[in-house]
Amino acid sequence: MSQSIQQILTKHWGFSSFRPLQEDIINSVMKGNDTLALLPTGGGKSLCYQVPALAMEGMCLVVSPLIALMKDQVDGLKNKGIAAAAVHSGMHPDEQERVLSNARFGAIKLLYISPERLATERIRELLRKTRISLLAIDEAHCVSQWGYDFRPPYLKIADIRPFIPGVPLLALTATATPKVVKDIQEKLQFRRENVIRVSFERKNLTYLVLKEEDKPGRLLKILNKVKGSGIIYVRNRRETKLIAEFLKKNNIGADYYHAGLIQKVRDEKQNAWISEKTRIMVSTNAFGMGIDKHNVRVVIHMDLPDCIEAYFQEAGRAGRDEKQAYAVLLFENADIIEARKNLTRNFPELSMIRSVYQALGNYFQIPVGSGSDERFDMDLSAFASEYKFRPVIAYNAMKFLEKEGYVMLSDAMHRPSRIYVKADKETLYRFQVENEFYDLLLKTILRSYTGVMTEFVGFSEAELARRTGLAAEDLVKHLKRLEKLKIIDYTPASDKPQLVYLDDRLDGKDISISPVYYQDRLHEATRRLESMISYAESGKKCRSQVLLEYFGEKSTKRCGRCDICLERNKLDLNEMEFDGILKIIKPVLKSGPADAEQLVNAASDFHEDKVILVLRFLIDNGKVKKDSDGKYVW
Repeated sequence: MSQSIQQILTKHWGFSSFRPLQEDIINSVMKGNDTLALLPTGGGKSLCYQVPALAMEGMCLVVSPLIALMKDQVDGLKNKGIAAAAVHSGMHPDEQERVLSNARFGAIKLLYISPERLATERIRELLRKTRISLLAIDEAHCVSQWGYDFRPPYLKIADIRPFIPGVPLLALTATATPKVVKDIQEKLQFRRENVIRVSFERKNLTYLVLKEEDKPGRLLKILNKVKGSGIIYVRNRRETKLIAEFLKKNNIGADYYHAGLIQKVRDEKQNAWISEKTRIMVSTNAFGMGIDKHNVRVVIHMDLPDCIEAYFQEAGRAGRDEKQAYAVLLFENADIIEARKNLTRNFPELSMIRSVYQALGNYFQIPVGSGSDERFDMDLSAFASEYKFRPVIAYNAMKFLEKEGYVMLSDAMHRPSRIYVKADKETLYRFQVENEFYDLLLKTILRSYTGVMTEFVGFSEAELARRTGLAAEDLVKHLKRLEKLKIIDYTPASDKPQLVYLDDRLDGKDISISPVYYQDRLHEATRRLESMISYAESGKKCRSQVLLEYFGEKSTKRCGRCDICLERNKLDLNEMEFDGILKIIKPVLKSGPADAEQLVNAASDFHEDKVILVLRFLIDNGKVKKDSDGKYVW
């Protein structure tokens, strides 16, 4: 081994030391052990496979479900001089082939791949002929049907293990309950159980839940009190702009962000926020994934998230520098009603999912039995209008089809025009000799874009038109003709979402989604939402303890800073006294109405004033009420 992991860390990332347990995780996989790493958001998961990838002989295969995150990771590694590339369904097939050829000949150190690609024969062939050092699974909770973002294509990961015998597997996630932790290891066929976890406790992060009807007013108070950078999460795109404008009118520097904006605009907004030109970003949950900003002082949720996993991950973007930060959830009763309605919308009827699938095939004119790997710009509103679907239902049906591995729907993302001269030198020379007009165009392409004969290169049609003296629309016609003649591959620029068929089109009635399986997923999603609602409504237990217990950490202490702890601190009771009194009076109140004297007598080991303080706390937090006779009831 030419370099130690410490030398690699310092050389490429500039860090003098690893974060807690990173080194343990790296050493585990380098010893050949299958390893499940549980690290909180911002805990440095990617280094746990990137460092050993550089230290070990061969190529690291990284499975990731998010194209945008893959792109960010690959770009970041390339900027450090590390050979990295990605293969996913959003790429032109020839572009995928170029990357896989480079991987086959040892030119790539880390290859990122989307899970649905694993089932292809081309990948199986690559695995058979290439030395793989490590198989890394990002967002590993996606492999479990009990996870909040289950994706069936993740189940194909285990199928490739026989092609890479003896290669260690590293699964990474920031959100996994004990049930999911066990399921991940079973589904990925761990040779033996091996979990390395960092406590999810964030001692510098204060969780606050505030029941509030005037959310904008409360938002202003929070942002005027907590200085520094922040993120505000809202449920829909329209709200992002409205709240950002409201903040700006009140002299708070803010901007908005959502997946419907073109990539250039999103990049500009994101960069302004990262560089402190914008203080507050108001966003849907499309914002934050993979963004490395450590000094976020506050994350505020204006709506109830769908589950504790999503909330914990988003809230965890605050305070990564380990300085004091706040995670605030603002909610009212109407939010709970809306969250339950939204869950129903997220699970269209099976008949509707089949209808949307059938309509997509007709809309893009794909014959049954063909279409695999074909890509189409997706205009959701036009599609929904033509087939009389509600856009939100059509979208959720497509996301369901995506998770089942039939199609992939990417978010709107700017894809610049790309060109690749695919003809070999002899064919190209002969074509240029026989076609004088195209000879000049091809010579200009070859002179203008270095590497265009070995890989896809980004270019501007307007600039190429200027160099050739052609009108832009004529240039595009000629490029399309050259593609038809198999001289080049040409992919025009697009800012629209793309729909990719992951397999040949089926007849809608042949879509296989088990009703039992569908109901299981609906049941799990309902359970997760109800846990989120319970967290918001709870008025008696430390917020940090509730979150940590959800993820299986039972022996935790009160944080002393959340809204619940602050109320309890006012009682001038220590934790042992509060819990001791509660343990006595709760069964009394649950067995029937009781007056204060009965409760004081029941808890006679404690001072009367302290019993009354606990009772008052329970009343203030809605756990205890008075009946018509003036007695207390739970």
